[in-house]
Amino acid sequence: MRKRRRVMLADVAAEAGVSATTASYILNGRADEMRIAPATVTKVQAAVADLGYRPNRSARSLRTRRTATVGLVSDQIAGEQYGSSMLTGASLAARELDHLVVMGESGGDPELERLLIEEMLERDVDGVVYATRTARTVHLPEGLRGVRSVLLNCEDPDERLPSVVPDDEGGGRAAVATLLAAGARDVWVVGEDPVPEATAGPRRMAGIRAELATHDLDVAGLVRCDWSVTEGFEATSRWLADGGRADGLVCMNDRLAMGVYQALAEHGLRVPDDVSVVSFDGSALAGWLRPVLTSVELPFTELGALAVRRLLDPDDHVGTDSVPMRVRPGGSVRPV
Repeated sequence: MRKRRRVMLADVAAEAGVSATTASYILNGRADEMRIAPATVTKVQAAVADLGYRPNRSARSLRTRRTATVGLVSDQIAGEQYGSSMLTGASLAARELDHLVVMGESGGDPELERLLIEEMLERDVDGVVYATRTARTVHLPEGLRGVRSVLLNCEDPDERLPSVVPDDEGGGRAAVATLLAAGARDVWVVGEDPVPEATAGPRRMAGIRAELATHDLDVAGLVRCDWSVTEGFEATSRWLADGGRADGLVCMNDRLAMGVYQALAEHGLRVPDDVSVVSFDGSALAGWLRPVLTSVELPFTELGALAVRRLLDPDDHVGTDSVPMRVRPGGSVRPV
């Protein structure tokens, strides 16, 4: 088959009966500046639609020194439910701003990460979003120093860079406020952060303690375990077997809550009749549990979108944005 010839700017100009220069001004949004008549603008726009004209991005990038692409480098987010939501948000925001996202995952391999960053810069991306699967502190990769960058779901305490993270402390406060509103006063927390650089656990705990303190209360105790279904089940089972009881439990994530549900059931305790449970993540798992788990939702789509918007905003390049976390109601909290 003969390849169809690309429609050129000159074709649009000829179709509209104007000069190529006039057509260029209109297509680059300079019609008002150049005092081009509205009727002429309408003719050029009609010619674009009739001919199916698409601007040549390569030529435009040579003129503007911008490629209309955003690089996104991460450890591992595309295959994860939450990470894929971040990518969706980033991609949608980029399209709204007439950009495309070019993505690469390192799998946590520093050498592969270095190569991915080099590849992004060789493509002359307009900036790089550096993302992590879990909220944590990082050290900015050497290849990104001096490059327009935004940190997504992470922060570098040693660099003055824009960061976009979930408001985990606010989420902790919201979780406890939900339990207190339901009458809980003896509140225990299930789970502790096993990774030193992780920020979610400490910030959630700070919010939990702060909200309890406003009611002259403190955390009744901590069931220590990693953030997994098995750990949640085993640690909670041991706690219950030793006589542990509470009228409110805050689980550090939804997987832990699943294990907690199982442990409570095996000890004859009902959710929410005997104990109210609130968790974090707002994952699909929360909706599968019975009763449906009340969970503080991680706003990953909003995080990804905001990171791209900040990256492409020439006047916004410092400070950390903490995106609010909303409570997704379920049936695991005793009705008021």
